[in-house]
Amino acid sequence: MSIDDKPLPADLAKEIETYKELFWVPTETLHKIIDYFIEELERGNADGTDPTGIPMNPAWVLEYPNGSETGDYLAIDLGGTNLRVVLAHLLGDHKFSTEQTKYHIPSHMRTTKNRDELFEFIAQCLEDFLKSKHPDGIPSDAVFPLGFTFSYPATQNSIFEGVLQRWTKGFDIPNVEGHDVVPLLMEQVEKKGLPIKIGALINDTSGTLVASRYTDELTEMGCIFGTGVNGAYYDRIKNIPKLKGKLYDDIDPESPMLINCEYGSFDNAHKVLPRTKFDIRIDDESPRPGQQSFEKMTSGYYLGELLRMIMLDTYKKGLIFKSYTESSEQIKNLETPYFLDTSFLSIAEADDTPSLSVVSNEFSNKLFIDTTFEERLYVRKLSQFIGTRAARLSICGISAVCKKMNYKKCHVAADGSVFLKYPYFPERAAQGLSDVFGWDGIDMKDHPIQIKQAEDGSGVGAAIIAALSHARREKGLSLGLKK
Repeated sequence: MSIDDKPLPADLAKEIETYKELFWVPTETLHKIIDYFIEELERGNADGTDPTGIPMNPAWVLEYPNGSETGDYLAIDLGGTNLRVVLAHLLGDHKFSTEQTKYHIPSHMRTTKNRDELFEFIAQCLEDFLKSKHPDGIPSDAVFPLGFTFSYPATQNSIFEGVLQRWTKGFDIPNVEGHDVVPLLMEQVEKKGLPIKIGALINDTSGTLVASRYTDELTEMGCIFGTGVNGAYYDRIKNIPKLKGKLYDDIDPESPMLINCEYGSFDNAHKVLPRTKFDIRIDDESPRPGQQSFEKMTSGYYLGELLRMIMLDTYKKGLIFKSYTESSEQIKNLETPYFLDTSFLSIAEADDTPSLSVVSNEFSNKLFIDTTFEERLYVRKLSQFIGTRAARLSICGISAVCKKMNYKKCHVAADGSVFLKYPYFPERAAQGLSDVFGWDGIDMKDHPIQIKQAEDGSGVGAAIIAALSHARREKGLSLGLKK
């Protein structure tokens, strides 16, 4: 008998059935979500300014990489928890190599009241990185073209700028929304006298698509399943009404345009997503209620919080952790928002010991709670339901883009901690696609549309996009809206 087949006590068994039903997303619901998703992608291409919709931001990448691009480029990736600095060597022939360092973003910096603190920190990391690569001093004639991966919704009138629309992923720093982040960074870079010039401002999802396309020509879409969620693909200029009459004549209507969807905000109007009372509470108690609805149901930032809320609910019904009083430190921890992150669910799902001893240690170390086997099994099952729902909902964006663009056979490049580290996420996502497209009986490795692990989008992707924009500039071609 597998661990998951072991019985729970009657009261917990009844409770778990409630959650099994609550979190399951049937195929007919997926179809309903996808149909509305396609409408919203098209509405975003027509306008993109409605806060209840998807922005569909043109990324000003007007060519596909072909794998022949070469050169050395610096890239920075401002993610949700780390800043990564990368030196990418594009070698041509679909090959590259990288040198990189990760710097942890102090948690208080995500909500600092002084915007310069964040950009000064980035500039300091760049200086530390360049000095580590040039211990005898940075060459006086060196100039490093920089691909700046800024993975937050931004409006770009050209590839060299990005006006932040709104913070996501737990960031909430005043006086940045509505501002171009490139001068904010370059001001701090110039204060340090660093020989860096901006080559492109990109989003990690756009980079994921371009980096993966550089090595695999079947790639048609890039996706992030991590602290945030997003998708990017190449549309055609003629399909983007909001650009009509605003482009220079050197851009053909048949030309590709990379679109950074920013579809974490899909269904902010709450029309189709199957929100539970826990999802509604997460939204209500978040810094930005009513925003990033799709992200709040699928991204790694919120999965641990869902589990914590459900465990607390179950505790209050007197069904688990019965030896702990409400005033105990253990329950106080359980009452603390965001006390648990997604790794807690990953561990619960991955534990294959007969008594779930790894989960037991995790409870002891994180919450200081001594658990029974039945409590651990209950939490493992909850994690499975939450993780499966996230994976099935995640493929709605992929399905919508593939249906809209009529992609019958392609690769979708995926990155992000949930896709890479969460147990069974890729398999559950593949099953979701199979349910939607009717691939019953076809082996996962033979599915016409496959989600593949992406190349390094935010590092190498930023470098390749900087290379593409450099080549385009050399030819005297435009990279933005008419001035």
